[in-house]
Amino acid sequence: MNDCDFCKIASGVAPASVVFSDEKVIAFLDIQPVNPGHVLVIPRAHAKELSELESEVGGQMFKAAMIVAEGLRKSGLKCEAVNLFRADGETAFQEVFHVHLHVIPRFRGDGFELKFGPDYGNRPKRKEMDIIADQIRRAISK
Repeated sequence: MNDCDFCKIASGVAPASVVFSDEKVIAFLDIQPVNPGHVLVIPRAHAKELSELESEVGGQMFKAAMIVAEGLRKSGLKCEAVNLFRADGETAFQEVFHVHLHVIPRFRGDGFELKFGPDYGNRPKRKEMDIIADQIRRAISK
């Protein structure tokens, strides 16, 4: 896609601070990091949503995230733990519509947090969970 900033990075047209790349994915520093060392892993081929991604490429993205996470831990950067985060769709806070996986170095007191909705902690009954699971299974099998 000509107007996609991440496609431009993947093709080498736009600059990026690359930490890992192979034939299917590229990983580079986020320009608006949560913490120093915050990396984005993207597929080289454009895909807007996770469901548009070839499964082999999705697997390679996760493999690259594992490599980056290990690198962060060994880098000397402040990194006590690592979060992986994927926003898939605008309502899930996706801002760049090219699939990307955040690899975020974490440390105590860094200020980053996840906030859960008011119903979090209200555990559904097993019957309700089974109905939802059945809905998803039926959708997957279509």
